[in-house]
Amino acid sequence: MADPTWRATAPSPLGPLLLVASARGLRGLSLLGPDGDPAPHGLENPAFAEPLRQLAQYFRGARTAFDLPLDPLGTPFQRQVWASLRAIPFGSTQSYSQQAAALGRPSAARALASACSRNPLAIVLPCHRVVAAHGALAGYRWGLAAKSWLLAHEARGAPKASS
Repeated sequence: MADPTWRATAPSPLGPLLLVASARGLRGLSLLGPDGDPAPHGLENPAFAEPLRQLAQYFRGARTAFDLPLDPLGTPFQRQVWASLRAIPFGSTQSYSQQAAALGRPSAARALASACSRNPLAIVLPCHRVVAAHGALAGYRWGLAAKSWLLAHEARGAPKASS
């Protein structure tokens, strides 16, 4: 029997978001982009109350990390990569090779990039913080404009280093 899931759409500064939840937690968060259906729906489901509250805080600059039950579907390696994304500090970036080395698999940068491209939880599992060598923006499942916006948003709200 299939695991029941619920869907909702909500507005955001990046355009409509699609949220998918299971009984175990948030399973998906996608940026629908400017062509997505802007009409919010499904938001009355209690499964979305906390994710929506934390996303609103993030977009206001009042949240730098998410504390939500998550239920992403993927291979063991993908789930390992996605979990590792949470260790990249708000307002900073790491290269694919740095992230692969942090996983103890320094030769797996391409596999890591592939896992990032399948990340089902935009923003919450911050694959937007993973960049190409030398800091260049590389592919992002939801578009480079969205990746650039998220990085700029975080740079504006990142704690400043003391001198």
